[in-house]
Amino acid sequence: MSLMKSALAATVLSLAVLSVPAMAADEYNTSSGLTAAGSPLGLHGVDPVAFVSLGNRIDGTAQYTAVHDGVAYYFASQEAMDAFTAHPDQYLPQNGGFCTFGVSVGKKFDGDPQFAAVVDGKLYLFLNEAIFREFQKDQSGTISKAEANWKKIRTTAATEL
Repeated sequence: MSLMKSALAATVLSLAVLSVPAMAADEYNTSSGLTAAGSPLGLHGVDPVAFVSLGNRIDGTAQYTAVHDGVAYYFASQEAMDAFTAHPDQYLPQNGGFCTFGVSVGKKFDGDPQFAAVVDGKLYLFLNEAIFREFQKDQSGTISKAEANWKKIRTTAATEL
């Protein structure tokens, strides 16, 4: 009887694993919990279109929410939301919204929109002011290292780095 229970348990477990969609660990830096859209919040609720287009950190609102690749983004206006929906890759934060300097050294730290830069039309976030200042000393080198490392660590959980 014990062997039968073990076989049944193994079958149920394998079915449960197969029914869960395959998701990569920590590909996006999101806030804990879910938005009304049913997805976690990206970019701490800051409007990515305003950031990239205007170079200005403007908080978005849940009234204007778009979900991209399982992450909800807030916008300050319908126009900004429409621009993002039409071309999300133009506005998404680089490195999944994690700290670019952290990614350049193989880590996934929180990317805080208070410490950000738009370089060549791309949005980069940083953990804090001290890290942002380090980035400013060698922007292109840091971005280059982050791009190379992101390919390696994108699907690795932050806790495993």
